[in-house]
Formats: sequence, C-alpha cells, structure tokens
Amino acid sequence: MNGEKISPASTNGLPVSPALDLAIEAAQVPTESNPLDRRVVWICGLALVIGVMTSFVAVAFLRLIALVTNISFYGSISLENVTPADNNLGLWVLLVPVVGAFIVGLMARYGSQAIRGHGLPEAMEQVLTNQSRIPARITFLKPISAAVAIGTGGPFGAEGPIIATGGALGSLIGQFLRTSASERKTLLAVGAAAGTAAIFNSPVAAVLLAVELLLFEFRARSLVPVALGSVAATGMRMILFEGGEHPVFPMPDVTAPTLEALAFFVALGAVMGVAAAFITRLVYAIEDIFERLPIHWMWWPMVGAVAVGICGYFVPATLGVGYDNITTAISDVGETKLIGILALAKLISWSISIGSGTSGGTMAPLFTIGAGFGNVLGAAAAQLLPSAAIDVRVAALVGMAAMFAGASRALLASAVFAFETTWQPFGLLPLLGGCAASYLVSALLSRHSLMTEKIARRGVNVPVEYASDPLEQITVGKIASKPVVTLQATQTVEEARQWLKTAGADFSHQGFPIVNTAGALVGIITRRDLAKHKESGGKALQEIAISLPRFVYESTTARQAADHMVNHSIGRLPVVTRQRPPRVVGIVTRSDILMAYRHRMNESMTQRPTITIAKFRRRTIDRKNKEKVE
Repeated sequence: MNGEKISPASTNGLPVSPALDLAIEAAQVPTESNPLDRRVVWICGLALVIGVMTSFVAVAFLRLIALVTNISFYGSISLENVTPADNNLGLWVLLVPVVGAFIVGLMARYGSQAIRGHGLPEAMEQVLTNQSRIPARITFLKPISAAVAIGTGGPFGAEGPIIATGGALGSLIGQFLRTSASERKTLLAVGAAAGTAAIFNSPVAAVLLAVELLLFEFRARSLVPVALGSVAATGMRMILFEGGEHPVFPMPDVTAPTLEALAFFVALGAVMGVAAAFITRLVYAIEDIFERLPIHWMWWPMVGAVAVGICGYFVPATLGVGYDNITTAISDVGETKLIGILALAKLISWSISIGSGTSGGTMAPLFTIGAGFGNVLGAAAAQLLPSAAIDVRVAALVGMAAMFAGASRALLASAVFAFETTWQPFGLLPLLGGCAASYLVSALLSRHSLMTEKIARRGVNVPVEYASDPLEQITVGKIASKPVVTLQATQTVEEARQWLKTAGADFSHQGFPIVNTAGALVGIITRRDLAKHKESGGKALQEIAISLPRFVYESTTARQAADHMVNHSIGRLPVVTRQRPPRVVGIVTRSDILMAYRHRMNESMTQRPTITIAKFRRRTIDRKNKEKVE
C-alpha cells in the first residue's frame, strides 16, 4: 500500500503533537495508486521470457505428437506431421488407442492425477484455490501424457495440454522468484495465452481467453504482461513453424452477409448454444458413469479408448487432432453428409474418451463438431432459403466458434479466435452475433460451463462476472459518519468515562478520535480502552492513547480504507483532511464500508420509469399554458 509522509506543521502557533508526527510517519495512509509501476515492468520482462519459452515448448509438444503418431500407426520413427486417418492397420486400429490410454493411466496413477482432464479446468482450479501454484512435475507430465493420448488416436486438440503446460511453466517461474499470488496468476495466464498463440497464431484471442477463463479480472497489471507474452509467442511461431505467418484454418474469402443471412447466423448460434449445453451435460453424465465402475480409475481411459478405436475404425478422420477436418468444413470442400457423420462420430468418440478422465484438449474437438453441424445446417438453410444467400462456409465458421462459446462461456475469445485463424473480416459480424446467441442460450440452459462444471462439483466458486469493485468507486468522505464525535487530549480518563455514561451513551461508536487544542489528530481511544484504565482516572487521554493513530483521507477510496483496516486489524479509521495539520472531519467503520455496497444493490434493482407518456404530455401542456400567459 502506498504511503504519504506529511511534514510536521503548526496551526496558529500550536504545534502538532509529537505522537501525531510519529503516527504520520508510520500510518502508511492509503493514497491514489498508479495501476502500473516498476513491479509491472519486471513482470512484463518475465512475460516476454515465458512467451519465448512456451513457443519452444509448443514446437516440442507438436513434434512429440507427430513422433508418437508415426510410431503408433505407421511403425516409423519420424517427426513429420502425419494424420492417423491414413493408416492401414485394419482392425488393429482398435488396439492402438487402448495401449495409449494404458500408458496415460499409469502416468496419472504413479506420476500425478493432475494430468487427467483437458487442462483448462485444472488450471482454473489452481488459480482459484491454490494461489496459482502448479506442481513442477505437471510441466513435463502433462505434455507427455497428452502427446501419448493424441498420438495414439485420441480425438483431442493440442491446445488444452499446451495451455496447461504453458500455465504450469509460468507458475513454476513465479514459484522460483519472489512474487505475490496475483503476480503468479498473471504469469500462469501468460504461459497459457502464449501456448494458445503459439499453436493457433491467434494472439488477441489468446489474451481474451486468458482474461475470460483464467485471470477473472480486467486490470492493466495483468493484461499488459499477458499481451506481451502472447505477442512474443506469436512472433516466435513465425520463426519456428513452417508457414507460421499464415492462418491455421485457411478458407476462401467470403463476402458480407445479407440481412436475412445474418439473422440465420444468429439463430444458428442459438442452436449451437443448445447443443453446447447438451454436450456439457453429456460429458459429465459419462464421467458420472465412469465414477460408478467397479474398477480403479487408472483403467477408465482404456475403457474410453475402446470407443475411440471403434469410431476410428469406421470413421478414420475422428482419430487424432484433426485440424484438417475443420478446414474442410469451413471451406465447404467436402460432402455435407460425410461432414455431418464425421461431426457426430467425433462427438461420440471425444465425449466418451474425455469423460473417462484421460489427458487431452477440448477446443479442437468442439471446433470440429461445431463446424460440422454448422456446415450441415447451413447447407440445409441455403436450399430452403435461396433468396437469403446463406454462405455455407460462414455457417460452418459460426458453428465452430458458437459451439466453443456456449461450452466455455468465452464469448469474445471464441469470436476473435475464429477470425484470427481464418483471416475473414466479413465473418466477424456473423461470428459476434452467433457467439452472443450461443452464450445466452447456453447460460440459460446450464448454470456451469464445460470448463467450470468439474471444479464447481468440488465446491469451488468460479467467478462468472468481472464487474468493477463498488468500493473503488466511492470515497470515504462520502460514507464516513459526520460530524465526528471527538475527545480532547487534555481530558482525563474519568471525565471521558462520565461523558460516555451520559452524552456518549447516545452514540453507537466504539472508538473516538482524540484531538489536541489545534484540532489535530493525536490518537484514538475505544470504550474498551477506557474500561481497562479504571485505576488511571486522573490521567489525560493522550497519555493512555499510546498506539499510533491510523487514519485515511477524505479522497481515499472505500477499498483502500478496507485494506487499511485489514492490514492493521482495526475496525474504524478517523477521516482527516489534507491540510497541515490534518483535521478530523469524520470516522469510517466496517459498517460504513459494507453500506457502500448499497450503491451496487440499488443499481441492480428494477426502478420505475422516470419518463412516461403522461409526464411528457403534462409537461407539454404546462409549457403551452405558460406560453399563453406570457
């Protein structure tokens, strides 16, 4: 907390008391603070380092997935990116995901259970419950386990694991250095955003994703480092990845939608919101089924992998990450029927597998499912409403983003992500409308999202709104009790006690400021202090008020005053002016601080209209009558 020193002064020849001089030096009075300082510059430097490091981690992770894929499906040792969909294993393909799931189960049981799941909920839980401290072993166990799961055919995306890995890296660096819990949270978010940016070449969406799902705040102290880390990772991607400067999901250019088409895209978003709520419930219903199995949880991924193998045998494109499936859907170069079958098979494979507790991501599967269903619905609407000029490619794009927006409740991140990965500016308006509709419908149908349901079941309360703090918007000068009741420093203890029994009984205050003849603050004394000094009735109040007085200025915010109370374990603070010497003008208590929330409550209450037709007509008539009189 920032402090402000006030030099000794005098008023009308009356010096400020020595006790006040000492108090001013030690009180550490809250003052207006700059949202950015040298500490933020240091965190920004770390963010740049984490961004660069995470980009290398992303490259290594993707190479590891490629290595496992080549070994598992083609029997070769190679780092070349290949798709498992082109394998010639026949029925043996049923066994590959099961073997991978067995390895993941072993790693989870004997390494760390934290590698289970899709990454983001686990990172959110560490932020909310463990001061952003992620165990160091997660930094390497998570990417290895995810690479094994994906490389052996798991229908997951690489983004969830790299978000968890980047977040673990940022948290680890924060634990090695002297940082606060807030700074560690920022560094964790930096790593997560950098991982997303490095994989998808989407720096802005990565920042928004970190804000909406990890930071739970919108402050310059955290936003600036996360943005710099995301920029660093994206810049490194252009160097480390072949074609890293191009969009991840290239698609033919689209034109501006017609009004009818725009209405359809918003309606499509609403449908995706229903689907997202259904998928959320489906995944956790499957998870509940696995919880009831009479076997150890280590074996659950193997059971889920059976579904992966079966779906992979009949629809090979469901195996692995499948980013090319998304490109096919949004480019509308595949047969609509096959795209729909792929989306349905991906949903079955992914939901059972992720519900079994294996290691993998959710973003790419949701994109694939949403793009596939969007393509199918868009094609049907284009035939039914030819005059609307509905572009099937935009429908697939909206379906892709809206599905993730409804499932994750990351509205802005979803819309911007779809734009950054395709570079289609005319898709922004349909994306925003579709994602907003999906968010609305999904939130109405399901209280928790796919990302928060798991930790909500564990009793973790996840913030869903990032409103400004009402205590930051009001000063203590507006809520303090005025005029303040003060006691003179020269009064004796006995006089003060007698006053309390008579006039003082009318006041509910527990503490009273002590001032000298100049009106300057000397200290503060409570009813309890007076009761303890029964035997010191002849002593002056300034003699027993030995504790240095804590105070706040009229311009201090209620939030700063509350922090001041907590820091010094006190329940009341005199409010003084900035004059020399400071004069007591009020006193603020914990009750006053709590009453400051009344403003927020009033804003949320429905109010009667202040403008009505009757009032308008009456004012018009009054004005005309006045003009006639004149």
